[in-house]
This record gives sequence, structure tokens and C-alpha cells, in this order.
Amino acid sequence: MIISPKIRGFICTTSHPDGCAANVQEQINYVKSKPQIENGPKNVLVIGASAGYGLASRIVPAFGSGANTLGIFFEKPGTEKKSGSAGWYNSAAFEKAATAEGLFAKSLNGDAFSNELKAQALEIIKNEMGGKVDLVVYSLASPRRTDPNTGEVYKSVLKTTDGDYTNKTLNTDKGEVQEVTIGAASEDEVENTIKVMGGEDWEMWINALADAGALAEGVKTVAYSYIGPELTWPIYTDGTIGQAKKDVEKSCAKLDAKLSDALGGSAYVSVNKALVTQASSAIPVVPLYISILYKEMKAKGIHEGCIEQIERLFSDRLYSEDAKLDEAGRIRLDDWEMREDIQTAVQASWEKVSNENFGELADFEGYQEEFLKLFGFGLDGVDYAAETCPATAPASLA
Repeated sequence: MIISPKIRGFICTTSHPDGCAANVQEQINYVKSKPQIENGPKNVLVIGASAGYGLASRIVPAFGSGANTLGIFFEKPGTEKKSGSAGWYNSAAFEKAATAEGLFAKSLNGDAFSNELKAQALEIIKNEMGGKVDLVVYSLASPRRTDPNTGEVYKSVLKTTDGDYTNKTLNTDKGEVQEVTIGAASEDEVENTIKVMGGEDWEMWINALADAGALAEGVKTVAYSYIGPELTWPIYTDGTIGQAKKDVEKSCAKLDAKLSDALGGSAYVSVNKALVTQASSAIPVVPLYISILYKEMKAKGIHEGCIEQIERLFSDRLYSEDAKLDEAGRIRLDDWEMREDIQTAVQASWEKVSNENFGELADFEGYQEEFLKLFGFGLDGVDYAAETCPATAPASLA
């Protein structure tokens, strides 16, 4: 069948298997163009491994240090008549490329919050990966979570925690600057969001691995976060998402102490740059900020995508002599985004941006290109007019 992009709001309901494969190969080529990561990981578990930062966190250790990888995700398989999710095709392409280079690459598709999937992962680590992992990346993004012990279902919300908030946003369907008002969350909604997006499940994964003796000496684990500028704080850092991210930092401190004492290991939170991802596209205000940010960072020659960010994380932070932690003990990969000259320029553009000057002040074309690439569209060398098979699957899941 011929697959074309069908966009509804901040979601593209179709994905192109050949385009996703091209996107993955583009990222692999970037990693191969960089020096090999000295003393990099060899057995890696990535929880949330199929797109964005999670996918990049699988590609970098595999092709940057020859690591075996186990990826965990929840994606929709393709069929003969309907395309699957982009993460499904990304994972298929990754496995094919890794296997071609003699690397172990296996995936589990299911509920990463469940005890059953944790048990399945442990079996693979025990029987097929030498029994231990030396890096665990936690990059899970989900709108809901079922507590594996109680069965209670929690749902996250994108709201403020301090009254209604009104600001500019970008209608990505129309390419128009509009005003948006985000309502305040109730206490229950805040707690639900923390249950879904906080650090509890990260701790459960590490504890399960530790109890099974599946963590190597000197093991590292990292989870991802975002802070951003003050103009996004009401909806992000000070909003429900931010409360969940603060909980992730509390979990990080507990895990760091646990791993340090038991295995000489360490736990980190990496604060990354704002990028076009399926998650960020859903957050009001943020797409407009990203469009303006891209314009300024590209002009300064310091723009990075997911793969560039994660390659820098591994080579310059996690596996260097100095992780360059901030005063709160976090890795800051948003250092270029938060440079004073960049933020001063972004703030100036934000204050005057309107539909009349949007094209001059923001890189909406770049935003759209990155959004479509998430779903395998707009990649060089892909014939989008040709028939393609949407039933492509990761080898370990076929």
C-alpha cells in the first residue's frame, strides 16, 4: 500500500516503515561518524526505547561502543492493511542494523509498568545477555499507568498547579500563533501525574534488577528530564509534569545511594534540550517556544537533535571523567539551549511574535520537518509514491 501522512492535532496517525528505517539509519550514521565511546557500556537495557531520546539511547551504545541492547516499549504493530506506529518500525530497523553488525538486539512490546514484563526482561538478561546489564536508561513516556501491585489505574494531565495560565501557543495544524489558557490541576490530578510520570516505576525496575543480581559492578542508570525557560515553567516545570519530574529526582537520589553502596554504581537525571518529540508536541506553549528556539540555535550553529544530544551525553558526560553535574546533582545537556545569548534572543522574539511576523521569528518549517520525521516522512532517498509493506516487524517480535 501507499502510505501518506495523516495528521490530527499533535498526532500523525500513519507511519512509513521505509521512512522510519531511513531515519534510524541517519542516526546510526551520525554515531558512526563520531569517535568510539571509550569504556562505554556493553549490556544495555532501555525502558522506553522506540522513539525520540529512548531510541537514540539505544542507537548510541550499540553503534558507539558495540553494546548489546534490550529495548522495552509499547507500540502498535503494522498489518497488511494498516500502518503500525513509528516506534514499531524504528525498532524493526534498529534490530536489523544491529544484528547485521553482530550485535545482540532484542525487544519486548508490552506494558513496561507490569511485573510480567519486568520478569520477561530479567529472563532475557539472564539467559541471553550474560546475566547482567551495566546501563539502564529510563525514558518512558505514557499517559496512564496501572499499578502492578494494586491494579489501580492512574492518568496524567497537562495542567498548572497554581491557577489558570494564559499565554501564546502555536496551532501546528494551521501554523498560527494563538492564545491558550491552561487550567489548574486538582490535588488528585497532581498525584495521578506523579504516579504515571514520576520515579516510582524507575525504582521498581532497578530494584527488580538488583534483587535478581542482574546489575553489573559500576552500573549506571539515567532518566531524562526538562527544565526550560521561565516562560514555560507554569505549564512544565511548575506544572503537573514538573511535579512528576521532581519526584524522578527524589528517586534518583535514592537509587544513587543504593547503587553506590552495593555496586559502586550511580544514578543520574539528565536535563535535556527542548526538541520536537511526540510528547513535547502535546504540551501547550512549548511548540511555539521550540520553533523560536530552533531559529536562534540554528543561527548560532549549536542546534542538536535527539541523536546529537544523546551522543554527547554518553561521550562527554556518562562515560567521561567528569559528568559536569549542576548544583542539584543533575547532568545538564540543556546547557546550549539555556545560554544567556540564546534565551535573551528567544525572549525578545517571544514578546513580539504574532501571525504577521511568525515566519521571520520562528523556524516553523524546521518544526514541521522534525515532526514528520518522527513518523518516517520527509526522509531523503525514500520513494513515498511507491508501494510499501506496513507489516514490517522487529525480528525478535515477528
